[in-house]
Amino acid sequence: MASTHVQGTSQRKGGIRVVLDEHLPVDHRLSQVYRIGAGVMGLILVAFGILGLTRNIGFFDIGDSTVAGLSTNGALSVLSILVGLLLFVGMVIGGNFASTLNMVLGILFILNGFIGLGMLDTEINFLNFKIQNVIFSFVVGILLMWFGMYGRVGSALPHDNPYWKARHPDEAAAEERLRRERRGAAGSGG
Repeated sequence: MASTHVQGTSQRKGGIRVVLDEHLPVDHRLSQVYRIGAGVMGLILVAFGILGLTRNIGFFDIGDSTVAGLSTNGALSVLSILVGLLLFVGMVIGGNFASTLNMVLGILFILNGFIGLGMLDTEINFLNFKIQNVIFSFVVGILLMWFGMYGRVGSALPHDNPYWKARHPDEAAAEERLRRERRGAAGSGG
């Protein structure tokens, strides 16, 4: 497996500011989490959108049309398909792109949930949101953020994690020197 490295560092008041190298090896195990997360959410959204379009619902209808327990209309169906396809693109590309895409779309889903909550039972509810849609938006948003942040954010990242190495360059360098010394001692001693 290829390794990642710190792209660069610069001084800041009180210590070193670390700039993350935005390259993860293609075969890194974290990439699989980002890809699977994007793919599953994309599949769900595309299926929801296609089922909504097959119902021949008006583009901005605000009636009682539902798919899988969620209210929908043509606009929400098309939007779901587009976002689902975007998540599929993230799945194909993988790596940090998928991770960042999952985080950004997760935040947008949560914001959309709050906006939908504010538009319930109003005339401006053009996406035909009901409380079930709001809850779904919150759940998908949290899941996408979790998929995107997995292995990038946390207080107990393993020391072989590229993000831990980038955030702790001095400790990572000391550990690498120690590993090289141990390999050298094992190679010359035996």
